[in-house]
Amino acid sequence: MNLQDDDFTLFGLPARFALDRAALDQRWRELQGRVHPDRFAAEGAAAQRVAMQWSVRINEAYRRLKDPLARAQYLCELRGAAIEAESNTAMPTGFLMQQMAWREALDDAPDAAAVQSLDDEVAGDERRLQADIGRLLDEANDAPEAARQVRALMFVNRFRADLARRLDAHDR
Repeated sequence: MNLQDDDFTLFGLPARFALDRAALDQRWRELQGRVHPDRFAAEGAAAQRVAMQWSVRINEAYRRLKDPLARAQYLCELRGAAIEAESNTAMPTGFLMQQMAWREALDDAPDAAAVQSLDDEVAGDERRLQADIGRLLDEANDAPEAARQVRALMFVNRFRADLARRLDAHDR
């Protein structure tokens, strides 16, 4: 293992958007078992510090790989297509219109059932975006287009967080 390896290499997994979550989880447990600082207690403080670095690196990679949005961003960047979410917010008109319609629907939602229905709709679009990103990265090898779709997925992800907050407010 090398601290500079990319996350996929570190976990011994193919650099693909489609990921076997059970294999990822198992590999994480194996890696953490090998580098856990407690295993190096008898070897002194320096060995424990190195083990801690490894443990942190493995946990960071695991968090990135298990989250579809973070994994998509990471893959795009590995393939030379920076997301540039802060500086590149251009979206197709249809997508922006959809966002506006969702925002209006949320503002007009009279109750938790309406918010839940909207969340179900948006979750369907989120799944479609993820499938499209997977196809673009794993089949078409089109990282620039995947990066554009990742930016759209980021918008959807933020909106779903807004929906979750609204649902939580209705539960109180």
